[in-house]
Amino acid sequence: MTEGISSHSGTTVAADRDGEPMVRVENLHRSYGCGAAAVHALRGVSFDVPRGELTALKGRSGSGKTTLLNLVGGLDSPDEGRITVGGTDLAGLGEDGLLGLRRDRIGFVFQSFGLIPILTAAENVGVPMRLRRTDPKEREERVELLLAMVGLADHAAQRPGELSGGQQQRVAIARALANRPALLIADEPTGQLDAETGLAVMELLRAVVRGEGVTALVATHDAQLLGLADRVLELNDGHIVEQI
Repeated sequence: MTEGISSHSGTTVAADRDGEPMVRVENLHRSYGCGAAAVHALRGVSFDVPRGELTALKGRSGSGKTTLLNLVGGLDSPDEGRITVGGTDLAGLGEDGLLGLRRDRIGFVFQSFGLIPILTAAENVGVPMRLRRTDPKEREERVELLLAMVGLADHAAQRPGELSGGQQQRVAIARALANRPALLIADEPTGQLDAETGLAVMELLRAVVRGEGVTALVATHDAQLLGLADRVLELNDGHIVEQI
């Protein structure tokens, strides 16, 4: 039986369907510009991301990783091809439907952390639940649980400027999990961190996949971090050239 998740606009987004991958990408194309100056970021990309797994996406700068993540996350639209997330075809969703999908079913973690400087760690984690109008008591309990999960229970009252880079990224991961997403998308989440801290963050993402039951698609160029993934996809010149 298929259930639905309603956005504030009343648009219904299909919930995850059993037996399907969390993400299915079919013949995806995306170009920027036109004519001889056009940049072909993706050229017929196809792959699946199984449920409950951490899939890593590797490739040199400019290979199309960020473009691909933006398309899967509903932040951009392809020129050609099909994307389904949890059984929902993104092409069938309007702007309100995509907003609901991103708010309720997808969590994002970026290289730049993206925390709000004037808010404490706890307040940053609680932002997605405020937007969803979660009951305050439930919100506070979820924030406390998530900060404990990422090892920052004692830093709830500190603002981003008072935290290290690794701690800020942990807050960002906790925030991404606030609304219990089915899919976690992380774009070079360790790119601004030293090797040791980056490995700790990647291990945390791996633990989150197991502990929270989410599916993760993580872009990284760090060979050490790739070893923690269940599967690795390599992008080169807009094509998937290797699946490990």
